[in-house]
Amino acid sequence: MVRMDNHMGRIEVSEGYFANLIARAASECFGVVGMVSGSASQELRSAVLGPIRDKGVIVRGEGGKLVIDLHICVMYGVNIAAIVKSIIHKVTYTVEGACGLDVAKVNVYVADMKVN
Repeated sequence: MVRMDNHMGRIEVSEGYFANLIARAASECFGVVGMVSGSASQELRSAVLGPIRDKGVIVRGEGGKLVIDLHICVMYGVNIAAIVKSIIHKVTYTVEGACGLDVAKVNVYVADMKVN
């Protein structure tokens, strides 16, 4: 659960909601093939339980803002710097627009590459 306090009260949003929102925004960017497990616990849960909804997305709050870690798989032959810049912009815009919470940082880790 991500909790943020503001002048109107407390906002609590489940990590599952953020994971779905962020994964969808990142996956819609050109060159992104999909999400990759971001931690050993995600990999283990995926192996035991099947597909998990927060695969490749880790969200945490720091100093009243969100820090988002994304682990992605990209297409071979595309400009990785352009993909990462596009993902950072789209994820920040999507989260701030949908939730009204500030995003401090989006860290993108290219963990795999696929050939079409």
